[in-house]
Amino acid sequence: MVLDVRELGRRAGAMTRLDTVVPAPENLASIGSQVPAGSDVHLELRLESVLEGVLVTGTATAAYESECSRCLDPVTGEVTVDLTELFVFPETDARGRVVPRETGDADDAEPEVQDDNIDLGPTVRDAVVLALPLAPVCRQTCLGLCPQCGFRLDDDPNHHHDQVDSRWAALASLLGSPHDEKEEG
Repeated sequence: MVLDVRELGRRAGAMTRLDTVVPAPENLASIGSQVPAGSDVHLELRLESVLEGVLVTGTATAAYESECSRCLDPVTGEVTVDLTELFVFPETDARGRVVPRETGDADDAEPEVQDDNIDLGPTVRDAVVLALPLAPVCRQTCLGLCPQCGFRLDDDPNHHHDQVDSRWAALASLLGSPHDEKEEG
């Protein structure tokens, strides 16, 4: 998702709009959902030249696939995220040559305009992955699966298992059956 920003130049206030569709990169996924690699990611962007660099604002829209966290049926949906990122111009010396960056904490470094290009990939990836649902459901009323046998509870909401808690099993033998009590009397 590399964009050419040469036409903006370094004139503060220069602006352009971009409405494009790009293929989704690999590994655009969270724990519960994913955007299939190569699927369409729709970008509506505004690129504006400011004193420090190029300010990118807009939205990214992508379709995701997942499975219901209750019943494991396939779930699809769409996520739209807001994007705001400042790509700074590299520092230059008095002659206009690029001054190498200090090697500090690379994770905190602002993204940079490199050779009149900006790479929106990490910005889009971070925003989309954070917006993907962690535990999607096929519908809000989904009852899910029986935890003991895997039966789909939406097919029969009254499904149940008669199960005696093993901690009380010894007491059940002391009580005897109601039929035994009638015989004694």
